[in-house]
Amino acid sequence: MQVMAGASALVATPGVVVRGHAAPSAPPHTPVFFNDAEWKFLNAACARLIPGDALGPDAVALGVPRFIDLQMDTPYGRGQLWYMHEPFVEGPANLGYQLPHAPCELYRRGIAGANAWCLHHEGSDFAGLPAARQDEILTMMEKGEMAFDDIPSDMFFEQLLSNTMEGAFADPVHGGNVGLKSWTMIGFPGARADFMDWVDQYGVTYPLGSVSISGETA
Repeated sequence: MQVMAGASALVATPGVVVRGHAAPSAPPHTPVFFNDAEWKFLNAACARLIPGDALGPDAVALGVPRFIDLQMDTPYGRGQLWYMHEPFVEGPANLGYQLPHAPCELYRRGIAGANAWCLHHEGSDFAGLPAARQDEILTMMEKGEMAFDDIPSDMFFEQLLSNTMEGAFADPVHGGNVGLKSWTMIGFPGARADFMDWVDQYGVTYPLGSVSISGETA
């Protein structure tokens, strides 16, 4: 599946040293931006974009939904870091983002559109569907094969996938990458001051472990 292939590339890169660890549990989180229906969608979608397997935990266990929720209450989430003035016109990809919606609004409209499509065609919201069907719907979304009123489904998918990857692999101080498990999985040192002696030692396990900006270690 195209969606899963993209996610799998993040957690199964050839030549990377992988260590097995029990899945951590993300701490309880009460959403500060998403409502209940949006939160259910976000958890279900993130879990399919980065599913758990023998290599590591899924995106929910890594705290990715919490990471995305917290990002919506930042200048980034509110679009304050983007140029958000008219005209808004369709254009080639090299012109960048052209919609009049900040990320928080893109999520609000995109999730509503996705759930409405699922209710109309499947008789259930996205979170209530079997995992295999969720994968198929995410693939349709990625290909732009769904209509969400004024939100292109592929643009919403791109936002969701980008933030899911960021939440999985960012420093834990931002709410995701619980227990530094994604860094541990790929052998990334994290916020260590100096690891240049190990940069060219391919296939050699980094011995010191990962560390967060906060000082948390794996």
